[in-house]
Amino acid sequence: MRIDSTMWYSKISYSIIFLIVFCWPLSLHAQSPKQALWMNIDGAIGPATHDYLQRGFGKAIEQNSAVIILQMDTPGGLDASMREIIRDIIASPVPVVGFVSPSGARAASAGTYILYASHIAAMAPATNLGAATPVQIGGLPSTPGKDTLDQFQEKDGGTDNASQDPMTNKIVNDAVAYIRGLAQMRGRNAEWAEKAVREAASLTAEEALEHGVIDLIATSIPDLLTQIDGRTVNVLGNELTLSTQQISIEHFEPDWRTRLLAIITDPNIAYILMLFGIYALIFEFSNPGMIFPGVVGAVCLVLALFAFQVLPINYAGLALLLFGIAFMLAEVFVPSFGALGIGGMIAFVIGSVMLLDTGVPGYGVSIPLIVTFALLSAAFFLLVLGMAIKARQRPVVSGMEQMVQSAGEALDDFTQQGWVRIHGERWEAQTSVPLKRGDKIRVVAIDGLILRVEPDLNTTDQFKEG
Repeated sequence: MRIDSTMWYSKISYSIIFLIVFCWPLSLHAQSPKQALWMNIDGAIGPATHDYLQRGFGKAIEQNSAVIILQMDTPGGLDASMREIIRDIIASPVPVVGFVSPSGARAASAGTYILYASHIAAMAPATNLGAATPVQIGGLPSTPGKDTLDQFQEKDGGTDNASQDPMTNKIVNDAVAYIRGLAQMRGRNAEWAEKAVREAASLTAEEALEHGVIDLIATSIPDLLTQIDGRTVNVLGNELTLSTQQISIEHFEPDWRTRLLAIITDPNIAYILMLFGIYALIFEFSNPGMIFPGVVGAVCLVLALFAFQVLPINYAGLALLLFGIAFMLAEVFVPSFGALGIGGMIAFVIGSVMLLDTGVPGYGVSIPLIVTFALLSAAFFLLVLGMAIKARQRPVVSGMEQMVQSAGEALDDFTQQGWVRIHGERWEAQTSVPLKRGDKIRVVAIDGLILRVEPDLNTTDQFKEG
């Protein structure tokens, strides 16, 4: 019995030690004060914005943050990216606070939808939101999720649904149902949300608070955290009371990946990468073996295609742009007195204008860039590429190849094999026609160090006529 009790005490001691060593740090971690993760939405909303916010949400969940603060100053952005961000907000187990700040900022178009989707909506003084009417890109029918949300240009105090085509009505009604659903989920003013879509209505911060569009007005992030302390929000169906009185604030900034994605998906950069890639590959194909232009062109073209995959492309504009390049290239090979070249430039410019006409600031190809590349493209095809192709078509003037078709004379009489003089040099030659000393000959082929020659009939005829 004494041995059993000793073993029993030993087991208890080991259990206590285990609990102290392994569980105490976990309890300290669980009791550590939570943080508020602060992220910025600055500028047009696009694929890079969604990537940045998605990774920020993941970090907030990983470190069990108390709240996520989305500070916004945006004119709008792409519909597909906006909907992905809203899905992340709705699915987030960490409460999300949308905050239009600093003073003078706005949450227009897509920003209004994101603010409505946030668990708490706040604005700084002298800010505004609204103008959430969707705008369809012209040209071919767009793919679902590829429309853009832009500032709406109001005509005669609003839009007339009766005068709109069925496709426009379909897009507007879809946007209305979407924002009304967000408003009802968060208990905000659904009637004004519909007005923001149909009539592109806007509100100041004070008006938004008065109409029940937002929850509060705050002058700064510390003031925001003070005001939301003790509020109850519904997160994934559960009521959660916020405790934000004395928590720390961590600013999550975009890293190199987000910055690179933002650069690549900029429409102007994607446009330049596409053209540079196409021209580099054309130059490589017209001058095989250079390798460097082909490698650089392939990399640029792949990056451009990746950017166009996530951007709202008008395929009619893309087709016109490619046709323009093909016409200008054809001008080099098929002289058309400028018809193909001029037609190609016109198609190139029109296609470039239609390519990414989203209307969202920061998501369209600039006109000066289009004009510049149209002129550079014409110069590239008509001058650079034309000179390269003509240079390849010129006869060879050095090396063994230049011996073919060279003229000379026979140094002795022979029927099959003898000696000839070409360019002042003595060469052994073979012939299928008997030659006499002094006969004019022309080289037709080279077999190692032996020339295959035949009588130069033009020269012989001239001598006979003389």
